[in-house]
Formats: sequence, C-alpha cells, structure tokens
Amino acid sequence: MGGSILKEGAPDALLDDIAVQSGRHQLILVHGGGDIVTEVARKLGKEQRFIVSPEGVRSRFTDKETAEIYTMVMSGMISARLTAGLAKRGVRAVSLSGMDGSLLLAKRKRKLVVVDERGRKVAIDGGYTGRVERVNSGLLLGLLGEGYLPVISPVAISEGGEPLNIDGDRAASSTAVAVEADAVAFLTNVQGVLDGGRLVERLTTSEARAILPSIGFGMQKKVLAAAESVEAGVREAIICSGTGRSPVGGAVRHLGCTVVS
Repeated sequence: MGGSILKEGAPDALLDDIAVQSGRHQLILVHGGGDIVTEVARKLGKEQRFIVSPEGVRSRFTDKETAEIYTMVMSGMISARLTAGLAKRGVRAVSLSGMDGSLLLAKRKRKLVVVDERGRKVAIDGGYTGRVERVNSGLLLGLLGEGYLPVISPVAISEGGEPLNIDGDRAASSTAVAVEADAVAFLTNVQGVLDGGRLVERLTTSEARAILPSIGFGMQKKVLAAAESVEAGVREAIICSGTGRSPVGGAVRHLGCTVVS
C-alpha cells in the first residue's frame, strides 16, 4: 500500500476490500507513508533532506533523529491505524515493524553516491538507510497459519540493532519472495504503468527494466520492485490503483492494472 493513497488515511473501500479478500486468500500488507513522515517531521521542527542518486532516484536522507521520527510515524502511527481499521472490520490483523522478531534484517549503507546541486557525483555518509538481506519468513508463515494478517511497516533492523529506513516497495518485494507468494500487488494512486496516457496491461521482466528510464520516480521504484519479485520466483507482480470499489479483488482478476510476469 503506497504512501500516495495514505495521505488522508487509508480509503474505507480499500480496507473493506482487504477484509473481504482476507477470507479468500492469505494476505500480508506492507505499507509506505513517506509524505506523512515528512509532514510530522516538519511539525516537530526537523526539516527533511532529500538526495538524488546518479540514476535519478530521489530518496530521503535519514540521520539518527530522522530515523527515530520515521520509526515513530511508520510503526506507531500508520501501521497502528491500519491495524485498527482492519480490526474494526473483523480482520485479525497484527502490526509488525521489520524490527519485531528481526522480521526484516537489513545491511546499513555506509556510503551513498549522490548528485549535488552542481551536478557532480559525491560520496556522503549513508545515514540510517539499508537494504533488506533477510526476511524472517517463519514468523510470517506462523501468523498466516493461525489466521492472522500481518501489517508490516518498512522499518528494518541492522545487525547492530539499529532501526533503518528501507524502501516500502522493496520491502514488499523481499517479503513476497521470502514467503513464496503467488503474487505481489503494489497499490498506488494510478491504474498502473502508463505509456502516452494508455495503460500498459502486461510486461515481461526485461520489458519492465527497459522502460525504467522513461517513467517517473515513484512508478520507477514500483516497476523495479515488481521485476525483482518475479525474477526471484514470485509468479506475478501487479501494479494497480488502490482506490475504487475493489482494488485488491480487481488486482487478483487483472482488471485495469499492469501485470509483470
């Protein structure tokens, strides 16, 4: 569930649909919420800094104070709200961060190469960001087996026990691969990948990687995560709108979305 559809809180129709689909499928929900983190941080007087990689990917620079705010918002606010919303609908949801039970173990990035204001490549401290290296799939499969729906916030833990900011789309991809999911769906605020305003309904992984330079930053991350999921063994990755009457049900039936396989 991308942060783009969480700015005003998760749409009721989406939570309703997750409740319905949880009776038909075993579901795991991974959420984002970077815009909410930025808003809360500014209210707390912590201005956020964003950096751009040589590939043109924009991301948050996470120092120690930002890591604490990020963890608070993702796990203590967004995840808690989603879990409460699902519980209200009779779903046995369990809120987890990647730190709980070392669910998402990540390697801290010591250095980052970024492009500065003059267009030069420079190396900076990696801060408190990481990339998932291992998922505690046993914890998730155990919860699923007992009829629970895990709600995961994208806060990983390093081997040194530090909270790390990780990309929500990559967290979803890593989780799907670890539990050998049949499918992973990336819910966003548009139908899927658009080419000249037209929806691209199907892509192979090679086609998905080929279009990366020509699509926007937000969609770029989802397409990359989708391709990585399928390449690692997930049968299909679906990029679809999280709004509308039955977003998850529609994704399962391949209605109005992009399917990477």
